[in-house]
Order: sequence, then C-alpha cells, then structure tokens
Amino acid sequence: MSAPDAGPDLPATFRPTRTRIVLLTVGVAILLTLTVIALLLENVGVGERAAFVLTGVLFLGVLVLLSRPKVVADTGGVTVVNLTTKRHLEWAEIVRVNLRPGDPWVLLDLSDGTSLPAMGIQPGIAKERAIRDARALRALVDRYGTGPATD
Repeated sequence: MSAPDAGPDLPATFRPTRTRIVLLTVGVAILLTLTVIALLLENVGVGERAAFVLTGVLFLGVLVLLSRPKVVADTGGVTVVNLTTKRHLEWAEIVRVNLRPGDPWVLLDLSDGTSLPAMGIQPGIAKERAIRDARALRALVDRYGTGPATD
C-alpha cells in the first residue's frame, strides 16, 4: 500500500479557472458590445447612451462577482472566498472535505457541526480538475488538521 498523498505545497489556491475565464470574457464582451451600440445609435441622447454603458458595467460587475470564489490554503489554515463572503478557518476547524456526485461545489464539514460551501472548487465545466483539487485539499486537511478527513 502506498503512502497517502501529502497534498500540494503551501500556499495553494484553488479556483475554477475555466469558469472564471468564461465569465470575465463574456462580461467584457457585453460591456464592449453595449458601448459600441450606444456610440452607433443616432438620435439618442446622452442619458440613453449612458444607460447602455451603465447596463454593460452592471453585467460585468455581476459576472466579476460570480468569478470571485476561491479557496486559499496556507500554513495558518484555509480562507474560503465565496460570492459575497470571506471566511478564514484554522486547520483544526475542518473535519471533512466533501465533493459528492451532483454537488455544485465542495462542502467543508466543520468542527462546530456546520458545513461551509467552498465555491472555489466546483465541478461545472472542469469536473476532473475539481475532483483533483478536492483531493488535494482533503490531503492538506489530513496533513495539517487534527484527524483524517474521509469521503
């Protein structure tokens, strides 16, 4: 039997890179398209042109927010950045790392009996990478936490 995987070197950042690229590319494309439309429209006032551009900025802002999630592991613990929240966990607080079939993202079972979604590891359009990242985070929890984390 081989030794368990020790996980990646620290610090390690896990984020859905492909999803992030798609979201940011679409956001910039929408902003550029609406800006060009605003500039090309004739017989339209400054207010209407500004509304087109503002709509593009709002779309981009929402897509930037959706691309924000990540999980950062360092020697002091794990920082989970979700859409609107950021939480730092000590290694001992994480009991288990879960990514079951059909889950939209990793769930961290915590020592206080609650679960915390870690949206930075999500199967979406890169399932194999999400599984690899979940295993790597699980290995880090095994190494730095108080006990082994199971499936």
